[in-house]
Amino acid sequence: MKGSLECPQNEWATLQIEEGVKKQKALALENLISTGSFPRAGIIQRDETPMEEQVAGRCRGCFSLADVMYFSKKGCEAVAEDEVTQRFSSEELLSWNLLSRTNANLHHTSWKLAAVWVTGILFRYCLLLPFRICLSVFSILLLVLATTVVGQFPNGRVKGWLSNQVQMVCATLGTRCLSGLVHFHNRENKPQKGGICVANHTSPLDVLVLASDGCYSLVGQVHGGLMGLIQKSCMQTSQHVLFERSEMKDRHLVRKRIREHIADKAKLPILIFPEGTCINNTSVMMFKKGSFEVGGTIHPVAIKYDPRFGDAFWNSTKHSIMTYAFNVLTSWAIVCNVWYLPPMVKEEEEDAVHFADRVKAVIAARAGMSVLPWDGGLKRKKIKESFKEEQQKKYCQIVIENGSVGNGNVC
Repeated sequence: MKGSLECPQNEWATLQIEEGVKKQKALALENLISTGSFPRAGIIQRDETPMEEQVAGRCRGCFSLADVMYFSKKGCEAVAEDEVTQRFSSEELLSWNLLSRTNANLHHTSWKLAAVWVTGILFRYCLLLPFRICLSVFSILLLVLATTVVGQFPNGRVKGWLSNQVQMVCATLGTRCLSGLVHFHNRENKPQKGGICVANHTSPLDVLVLASDGCYSLVGQVHGGLMGLIQKSCMQTSQHVLFERSEMKDRHLVRKRIREHIADKAKLPILIFPEGTCINNTSVMMFKKGSFEVGGTIHPVAIKYDPRFGDAFWNSTKHSIMTYAFNVLTSWAIVCNVWYLPPMVKEEEEDAVHFADRVKAVIAARAGMSVLPWDGGLKRKKIKESFKEEQQKKYCQIVIENGSVGNGNVC
């Protein structure tokens, strides 16, 4: 009799514990959704204590062999999960958004969820995709034809007005092709003529999103194929600064042309992505200093996409522009927030590097992303020797300040 009473009690207690765990997980997910922050789930727990505190605190006045363990631990952490290369792949989701390409961590699927997934596939591929393709083709044809016609007009106010209208109409149609829902905040801080607009870079959609709310002169890399066609069409009606990534001579020419552009306060603001490559919208990486050496007023803009409805990140090393376009067109939607931040100018005795870091920190803080000092160019090339030397110099400085150099002390 006693055993029969204990079994229901144990089952009841187990059920209560399971229900409590489910409620805690649900509340945690609601908090993440309400705050709009979706941190990437790491596979290791890192110790973020700076080198100065960990190494210098071990042993005063002497070199410690235990310091080797600090660097060994950091090396193992980088091998297991470094904080740089993961920024060049799509952001991991906390919950599945019913897209085939984001179900890597989904192990158990019920028949009800499978039915919803199949319904979603039919809806996206049989209804949304054909409509979006037709609207995309119409938008591109309209851009090519309209810019060709407007390009025949003589330079003047009429041509400038028509060019701006064509750009904004085509950009708005482009966002509609993707079922885009864009929320613009603080429009009173929109970039003004003769200024420089800088923003974090996730994909070519960044240009489309910003151009739907204002007109810009673009600074960027020359592309081929479909992107090249769009670039050539835009060049017929407005002034843009395009350059080859591999030609260093063009960089000096670009800097000169940017100075000339911002000197004319009647020209459109220049749109620049100082990171130089696409990042997966979870962090802001190093801003190239060239954009901050030319002077003028900097207008920061923060762009944050919602990955629950579709992945806006373009991994250019893995996917071509056509593959990326197909993935975006078959997503649920592109939802993002855009914040226009107050204009910033370089302070006295502030160099371009520190000014760029200050602007980067403001953008990252507003969009809720982490700040990384690493160069986005690491997507395509190896780390510079100067970065390694910087860590070596930092450690040498710690040892020298502790007084171990010249004393021959070893702990």
